[in-house]
Amino acid sequence: MTFTRHGRHLIAGAWVSTEATFRSEPAHGPSHMFSVGSVDLVDRACEAAEEAFWTYGYCPRESRAIFLETIAEEIDARADTIVEIGTQETGLPPGRLTGERVRTTDQLRLFAAHIRKGDYLDRRHDRAIPERQPLPRPDIWLIERPIGPVAVFGASNFPLAFSTAGGDTAAALAAGCPVVVKGHSAHPGCGEIVAEAIHTAISRLGIHPGVFSLIQGGRRDVGTSLVQHPRIKAVGFTGSLLGGRALFDLCAQRPEPIPFFGELGSVNPMFLLPSALDSRAEALGKGWAESLTIGAGQFCTNPGIAVVVNGAAADRFVASTRMALADIREQTMLTNSIARAYRDGQARFQNRDGVTPVLERVSQERQASPNLYQTTGRQFVADHSLSEEVFGPLGLVVRVESLEEMRSIAMSFDGQLTVTIHMEGSDREAASELLPILERKAGRILINSFPTGVEVCDAMVHGGPYPASTNFGATSVGTLSIRRFLRPISYQNIPKDLLPKDLLDS
Repeated sequence: MTFTRHGRHLIAGAWVSTEATFRSEPAHGPSHMFSVGSVDLVDRACEAAEEAFWTYGYCPRESRAIFLETIAEEIDARADTIVEIGTQETGLPPGRLTGERVRTTDQLRLFAAHIRKGDYLDRRHDRAIPERQPLPRPDIWLIERPIGPVAVFGASNFPLAFSTAGGDTAAALAAGCPVVVKGHSAHPGCGEIVAEAIHTAISRLGIHPGVFSLIQGGRRDVGTSLVQHPRIKAVGFTGSLLGGRALFDLCAQRPEPIPFFGELGSVNPMFLLPSALDSRAEALGKGWAESLTIGAGQFCTNPGIAVVVNGAAADRFVASTRMALADIREQTMLTNSIARAYRDGQARFQNRDGVTPVLERVSQERQASPNLYQTTGRQFVADHSLSEEVFGPLGLVVRVESLEEMRSIAMSFDGQLTVTIHMEGSDREAASELLPILERKAGRILINSFPTGVEVCDAMVHGGPYPASTNFGATSVGTLSIRRFLRPISYQNIPKDLLPKDLLDS
């Protein structure tokens, strides 16, 4: 399929340019010019989304399911171009981009199948009991309904799965909510291709064009105006703690506060229990090194911290991890700013009291080399900065003196996306004592595996207590994510012919 480069924004079906432009910064290949977003474009997109909601929000589930499937079809039709431009912009290998595209289109198709079944609507009916004393009970129905236009911020580390047509957009469209996307400037060409796929799906099906808009680039005022626009009823965000918290506060300060579903980062600690460490130290070290460096460590589920009980087995684990990391070449990071942040993160560990380098390498420009440090449990608890995320292939081993101290370390963590226990059968008692603590710390708990890689399915939770995410009751991955953009409505004594059709076919 031939791709026409626009370098513009897609606003309610029209490709729109602005006077201000920015130039993409690809890892390799040609750089391109793109228009910079503006507050005026935000207003136009949001008003169009509100207009589209009156038809799209009330159309049959089957129509929305077909729309999601058609978007997936159009993305797949642009597969080669997506890989070509995506690899240039991000430095990610072709295999990674292909896998992410398949994940994105599979997610769209999964959501289509899910809304067809209708279970997500949580339909309920309490029949009237007119003879009940002392007061009769009215006839009451309940159903989840779409909330209105949703703003989505594209993520830097996933140009497809968490960006233009990624999880937040797919969930909102499945729920019946139009979407305004603020594209990430790290991969504007990739975002434009996916926007073109959505635009083509809209045209093919005759859907109101305001159901989707993409605003490229833009300064802070663009993001601020988007989350504060009165037509926007919720925000989906994947990014840094600093940026996400600023947007969260803006949402809360609106005259009409709205939910901000932000994923803000995580160190995803692993707890290696004694028998597992004793029997599998070398294998665990190698496995951790592989997980820690996949995608240059730029995964939100990257396991940055390993907690072990001090001793000979811990020595073997550290030596194995070091050996495996030493064999891994430097990798290209997604952007120059992410590479700088990685170097700044490493600097927190260098020449720090109580922190010992195990493998320390220099990273330059847009390249990142893996690094490994270790510290004691006491030092870790005393220095909170050691528990803060370093976005990249840096690992920290925390050596504790007992299982009791390991539990104390677990208690000290802030909210996480994931926590992992590595165990053998003889570690069962220790694991059972850790589990209640870890349930309060994370949205996903793993046993004997590594957290990089998030399965898109009904039972997945990708979220957790703050600061992993801003809403501990929500997930940004899996079919449960659709419910973020719905709200329950009760209908009391409403004639059946006035009830939503989705209630009557239950």
